[in-house]
Amino acid sequence: MFKNKRTMELNKVEVWDGNLANSHALRQASVDVVAAYPITPSTGTVEGYAMHHANGYIDGEFVMVESEHAAMSGCIGASAAGARAATATSSQGLALMVETLYQASGMRMPIVLCMINRALAAPLNVNGDHSDMYLANQSGWISMDACTPEESYDLVLCAFRIAEHLDVRLPVIVNQDGFLTSHKAQNVRPLSDEVAYNFVGDYKEVNSLLNFSKPVTHGVQTESDWHFEHKAKQHDAMMKSPKVIEEVFEEYAKLTGRKYNMIESYMVEDADVVVICLGTTYQTAQMAVDRLRAEGKKVGVIMPRVFRPTQLNTLAKMLKNTKAVVCMDRSAPGGQTGLIYNDVAAALFNTSARPLLSNIIYGLGGRDINIENLKSVFNHALEEVANGKLDGAIQRFVGVRGPELKYYSVEE
Repeated sequence: MFKNKRTMELNKVEVWDGNLANSHALRQASVDVVAAYPITPSTGTVEGYAMHHANGYIDGEFVMVESEHAAMSGCIGASAAGARAATATSSQGLALMVETLYQASGMRMPIVLCMINRALAAPLNVNGDHSDMYLANQSGWISMDACTPEESYDLVLCAFRIAEHLDVRLPVIVNQDGFLTSHKAQNVRPLSDEVAYNFVGDYKEVNSLLNFSKPVTHGVQTESDWHFEHKAKQHDAMMKSPKVIEEVFEEYAKLTGRKYNMIESYMVEDADVVVICLGTTYQTAQMAVDRLRAEGKKVGVIMPRVFRPTQLNTLAKMLKNTKAVVCMDRSAPGGQTGLIYNDVAAALFNTSARPLLSNIIYGLGGRDINIENLKSVFNHALEEVANGKLDGAIQRFVGVRGPELKYYSVEE
């Protein structure tokens, strides 16, 4: 049964922004400990949860700490003690938290992190891009992506089921775009408190520090005698997690009618050109696809709903007949190609498929990208297909002022 002190009567349709949607999902999951430090644009998740706590809706602990490093450390301690734990952060907060991300995944703590994606300084910027999502990409956390407040609400509830599954026991990040999702109020169809909690289920303790009948130690030193085996086992759990994720998504679809896939796609089956992107850009790209389809152009778009672990085999199958793939990365690449480009290149390299593969860097620091921008991206790729080759560069910066920036020249 629902564990909180009081249930909240919700409308069939609520108007919530992404942060408030997160706070209700955390409330309904009856999280035992939320340890958090505020940072824009994730503060609303923490504030919303604190409001529910102050109003007597939560039978758990809300701990305000002195930094984001301490926030995740508090969650790790709570999880190790046998509690359901969660937090939220963005950008520089995630950067300060990075050390503890590896601690959480290495100790197999099923913590849920609501990540409101924001650019990393310098220069200082509070708007959304995917720099923090990308920073966490090798930390051993499962990482999922939401486009709307309702999707974030749904995925946070699913995240607890996935993280705490006995075949997974890994922490989960649920990403959403800063301001574009976190501060944009949209319709959300919430579950009742009891239905939501019954879906998440009671917390299953594993190796709890407070289980004195079975003493355990967390975070021990292993060195070369056992470290390799430990990390291999952790990676194996991550690589096998898609089976559990798909099962949880399927159960949630039966409960709500809202179906989530490991990789979302739109008009891809017969597409000559496919754009791959994350977050709210996926929805804008769908509208661009509709307009180009009306012109008779075969284009489509893909969004990896589950960003980590990477779905190499599924990507390869979806792209096997495509003539050009444009990988759109909303993060400063730092002297390399973007992560989506790297993932797709890895997926296709050992297959017979050889689409033209290019990398677009866009939207840094919250720079807008609209339907017309995306139509030009599609049309540029269609021209390259007609010419049978890229226009001389693998990577382009789209939407930046000044001379067009192109990198990684293609040898003629």
